Amino acid sequence: MKILIVDDDHDLLDLVAFALQQTGYAVVKAVDAPSALRVFEEEAPDLAILDINLPIGSGFDICKAIRAQSTMPIMMLTVRGEEQDLVKALDFGADDYMTKPFSPRTLIARVKALLRRSGMSAESAMTAGSMKLDLDEHSLQIGERGLLKLTKLETRLLQILIANAGHVVGTERLLTHVWGQRGSGDRQLLKQLVHRLRQKIEEDPAQPRFLHTEAGAGYRLHPG
Repeated sequence: MKILIVDDDHDLLDLVAFALQQTGYAVVKAVDAPSALRVFEEEAPDLAILDINLPIGSGFDICKAIRAQSTMPIMMLTVRGEEQDLVKALDFGADDYMTKPFSPRTLIARVKALLRRSGMSAESAMTAGSMKLDLDEHSLQIGERGLLKLTKLETRLLQILIANAGHVVGTERLLTHVWGQRGSGDRQLLKQLVHRLRQKIEEDPAQPRFLHTEAGAGYRLHPG
């Protein structure tokens, strides 16, 4: 499950992203309307969390543009609790609304409720091609092969790669997702984690079929 977060408050953006990632969601971020719509087109998220007040455009603009081409759930955020904002957000097609400040736990609860109401259950299993990843059990099924047990870090790495299967995922984005915004991960640790994961999932780790290195960019998963 992938969530788009749009907010020009970088601290809040990172906090919300980290909380959602720790809950098991893949996250993509933007700070204004043009970049948000670009990310929406490129990443195809399952839900959007939009701040109303942005330096370029507004959350209303993003909501209206997304709703013109998608029925995915949309939650609006604002520092104001004015009724006119709520009415306008709903008129543009938003599904829920929260006023800042809020706790990450409350936001996550609302996100889960919104996904349930939209018929999009936040299941613990992710699939892509021949791969099925169980986030709760930290296990991976590849075709007819036996079940592979994973560590928590291997599971988090595969989670974001499966969510972006076929696309390059940048190194910094991987580090943030696996170890957190203020985590202890670095590029060397990521290389070691990729190496260990290849030992489990590849028949020939020296010539990987699934997990490919994109020099100078990041990694790409071809799930088969």
